[in-house]
Amino acid sequence: MFYQPGLTSHGLPFDPFKSCVIPRPIGWISTVNEFGQHNLAPYSQFQNVTFDPPIVMFSANQDTTGNQKDSARNAERTGEFVWNMATYDLRDAVNITAEELPNGVDEFERAGLEKLASKLVKPMRVKGSPIQFECVYLNTLRFAGTPPMGSADVVFGKVVAVHIDDAVIDSRGMIDVLKIKPLARMGYFDYTFVDNKFEMVIPGANKGLLAGLEGSADKSSKELQISRAAHPDRKLGKSSI
Repeated sequence: MFYQPGLTSHGLPFDPFKSCVIPRPIGWISTVNEFGQHNLAPYSQFQNVTFDPPIVMFSANQDTTGNQKDSARNAERTGEFVWNMATYDLRDAVNITAEELPNGVDEFERAGLEKLASKLVKPMRVKGSPIQFECVYLNTLRFAGTPPMGSADVVFGKVVAVHIDDAVIDSRGMIDVLKIKPLARMGYFDYTFVDNKFEMVIPGANKGLLAGLEGSADKSSKELQISRAAHPDRKLGKSSI
């Protein structure tokens, strides 16, 4: 099949677009507004952007009335937000917090979730979520779209604090993903979770490349210093990992 979005019909009973980019990690974003009211909502258009410094983003379409969503507005006005890892065990709470509700409603309370105080920012963390990032707001890229929901606010934040439950760190000092069972968004009304994994290591002896894939700023910097010492006359560009 072939179709041009916005120009020609795909001819299917359900729109296939969101089912083509899968699975998508969920940005379960907690914020607080200028009046101290708490908000929690999931966004399946979420991703880490870079690792040194660590930056994440979430993309929030407008609500069904064409207005900016609370998460984006709160992050912009207060300068802070928290990402909470969504898991299979918390799937029902994630789903409840996706409901479109009036401004000021506390989704933590509506979903029966306990709050945990953050260390450096005001937005609360989700108790029971195994990993949380405390973030300071950087900027928003706004993409205009077809009303009412098409426009999107892509919100970027710098991760200033990371919380990881000791129970999900294995004997090697690595996060046990299979124990966490991270929740991910598919298309339509479908979700999935991580219940298997396999390893692939890029061939070659480029330790700097592997450090970048790991996301280790310390190892990446160390390998750069080693490379410069071994090849003082070589001009080294910045990594594109």
